[in-house]
Amino acid sequence: MGLTISQIRENTTRARHLMQRTRAQHFSVGAFNIDNQDILISIMRAAQAKNSPVLVEITQGEVDDLGIDNVRDMVDNYKVEYGVEVYLNLDHSPSIESCKRAIDAGYEFIHIDISQANKEASDEEIIRSTKEVVEYAKFTGAMVESEPHYFAGSSNVHEEAFDYEEIKKTFSTPEGAKAFIDATGIDTFAVAVGNLHGTYPVPKELDLDLLQRIRDNVSVQLSLHGGSGTPAHYFESAAKIGVSKVNINSDLRYAFRTGLEKVLADNPSEFAVAKIMEPVRDAVQAVVEEKVDSFGSAGKAVL
Repeated sequence: MGLTISQIRENTTRARHLMQRTRAQHFSVGAFNIDNQDILISIMRAAQAKNSPVLVEITQGEVDDLGIDNVRDMVDNYKVEYGVEVYLNLDHSPSIESCKRAIDAGYEFIHIDISQANKEASDEEIIRSTKEVVEYAKFTGAMVESEPHYFAGSSNVHEEAFDYEEIKKTFSTPEGAKAFIDATGIDTFAVAVGNLHGTYPVPKELDLDLLQRIRDNVSVQLSLHGGSGTPAHYFESAAKIGVSKVNINSDLRYAFRTGLEKVLADNPSEFAVAKIMEPVRDAVQAVVEEKVDSFGSAGKAVL
């Protein structure tokens, strides 16, 4: 069932208040990607157990598979069932049209990422498209996030190490961040300071000094993409600096996949899916709870 415009605006107002709380109380909110209903349940259970606000997010692949409106309904149903503070984020959306559909469906957070579909997109094209989504979102109050270039890596488990010197070439700058924010009017800027999508055989390193300089130079919210595989102490420091949102995907996928492989190997004669999924859900929930603790968001939910 769809939300009324009054309900949507009430939710987006609460979402904006959450972002303000992150800055005032120095914690970050986890934005957790879902591939299916089992991962969604795990996130909800973790949010309930930790009394933590969370964002549930989907990318274009899940949009195509699950549907923008269906995910909205599922999240709203579980929000009531588990009694949690939860919001929806459309993550790395490659098109204006998809962003508008999510805004209409009541998503509180929208990430427009034109360079996801076209890595050769010009600065003018990225700014123009982002501004269009920002203007459209004003009707509901949805918060719009973006960045001026393609974000490195992919949400998978990588066996090859990354070249940190090459990654440095894509880092955000304080001046570039402010110029992009001023040109587009976005609510949230996705910083690149050593974070990248996916997990790797070497730990990620975040340039916290650069992050602090960016924070000092802009007033909007900051987000960290590619949080999987990042040592927890970086999250603790980032929250103190003023990062409001951290995206986690690959760590959940790894927990789901390895958990499923184990339960199938341990129960070769069990074909009732409901019976074998509970240990898998527990494995994913444990990862979400671990992230919540490192983000400092446990106990921060406002219901």
